[in-house]
Amino acid sequence: MGGGSEPLDTKHGHYLGGWGNLGSQTQKGITTYSISANRQRPLAGTLNAAVFNTWRRFRAQALYVIPPFAIAYVAMNWAVEKNEYYNSKPGRIVDAAAAEEATGGGSVRG
Repeated sequence: MGGGSEPLDTKHGHYLGGWGNLGSQTQKGITTYSISANRQRPLAGTLNAAVFNTWRRFRAQALYVIPPFAIAYVAMNWAVEKNEYYNSKPGRIVDAAAAEEATGGGSVRG
């Protein structure tokens, strides 16, 4: 059977191998390379790449985002100014005159 810490196939009693080698033969002709973890620079150039990548993405999306926001800002600004005018004394006088003209001198509120 096997001894120690070898993983066994409990049904058949055979060694299955380590993770990824579940009983198959080792492959030949494949070369693997590795580098020590302390020799790698996983964040090399990250800050530089982040700045330019952010600018590139912003520039690509600007024409899709800026015009709708500009239109919404202009519309909202117009609505706020109109509301402030209607709630001011001159606006109420003009509104009352328009209502009187529309009803022919009758009451607006039934």
